[in-house]
Amino acid sequence: MSVDPEQARKRVMDEKARVEGLIHNLKDGLGDGPESDELSELSDYDQHPADTATETFEREKDVSILEQLEEELAELQAALERIDKGTYGVDEVTGKPIKPERLEARPTARTNVDTEGQREADSRLPRGGAGDPEEY
Repeated sequence: MSVDPEQARKRVMDEKARVEGLIHNLKDGLGDGPESDELSELSDYDQHPADTATETFEREKDVSILEQLEEELAELQAALERIDKGTYGVDEVTGKPIKPERLEARPTARTNVDTEGQREADSRLPRGGAGDPEEY
């Protein structure tokens, strides 16, 4: 069963818009200034060191989430490129079609589930199947 490129493009574009919205909201919440600027404002007040540590932890967590979302955005862009090339929905290891259920659950999938297991078992193959987001 082949993948309808227009339907795939719509699904990926919808997911891309969702991720871009999350990134935008998270960046708004983080503010433009560096962490030290925000924390130096807090030091003007009589604040317990644990409160400052909590602020630092929360900011680091948000930055980590932002990095994950940016990686997901890069994978979505790569999926759009595969749609343009006509290789979307084709397992990058075996060349077999990726099951539609997998693409529905994970529109950025590059392999079938059973191929993921082969990647993990064979250290010569890249892990995770996602590739390096810097490549895109």
